[in-house]
Amino acid sequence: MRKINWGVLGTAGIARGQTIPGMVLAENCNLYAIAGRSMAKAEDYRREFGFEVAYDSYEALLSDPKVEAVYIPLPNQLHREWAMKALNARKHVLCEKPLAPTAKEAAEMVACAEANGVYLMEAFAYLHSPLTAAIKAELPRLGRILYVDSSFMTSDYDVSNIRMRRETCGGALYDLGCYCLSQIQWLLDAEPETVQAVAQFSDRKVDAVTTGLMTFPGGARATFSCGMVLATEQNQRVDRCLIRGERGYILNACAFNQCGELSYTVCVDGVTETRAVSVRQNYALEVEQLGRCIAGDERPFVTNAFSLRNARTIDRVLEEIGY
Repeated sequence: MRKINWGVLGTAGIARGQTIPGMVLAENCNLYAIAGRSMAKAEDYRREFGFEVAYDSYEALLSDPKVEAVYIPLPNQLHREWAMKALNARKHVLCEKPLAPTAKEAAEMVACAEANGVYLMEAFAYLHSPLTAAIKAELPRLGRILYVDSSFMTSDYDVSNIRMRRETCGGALYDLGCYCLSQIQWLLDAEPETVQAVAQFSDRKVDAVTTGLMTFPGGARATFSCGMVLATEQNQRVDRCLIRGERGYILNACAFNQCGELSYTVCVDGVTETRAVSVRQNYALEVEQLGRCIAGDERPFVTNAFSLRNARTIDRVLEEIGY
């Protein structure tokens, strides 16, 4: 198995708490380089996780010829800039969700990856989970899908948090709703025909809560709700997905990106069952998958076409709510 030399472009919280621990677990990942705006912080990460080298600038990491792939955990408004720089340096890129603040920027990033002959993959780790695969495999048992509901609610945060600020493209839709929209479109394998949405905005002019209704080809309807409304700074959350078909339903209350021994409920023709799934750390799964693509063994599971579809839908919701 060939190990890929990875660089991490930034010292964001999601990198430290989720993705870098996943990279440590990924069998085909070599933690090679970490870059931060502060050399002291980059050195802290190097020592904590075992990176081989630390850099005090993103440019320095991208100029290192040993770096094959780059993970970008930067704030949303910086995704396009640094993904394009990495892609133009002929590095493969795993970029945090949402891929970009707008579908136009996302399309520019995809075109840049194609022009440079490297991979760009959006970091929806949960889409690599065996739980997600198991649920989608159950769908034919439900008959025609009539309705999908996806909800993702978390605590709110102090205004110093980038999630709560307009200039960093914060708000519930960008941070949480992108999961709901991706989940619905993944399950239905289609882009919505119509989109309606409403939101409540904070005094910092980001959406604290957004909810919407979509219709899909074939008549399926879907609703989504996302919000940062639970106890402040308490890390509380509610994750829920319900899929209803002509013959029954599937209910999943596991958190996005949850790992361990998980279960969901499926009811078909009045018979209710609980299904169990063993799930590894989701961030390790996505890093391994992109590594296999770089090694020439696979194609990206989260495709650019899927990410562009999701970006277009996010644009439509943003327009609806007046963000």
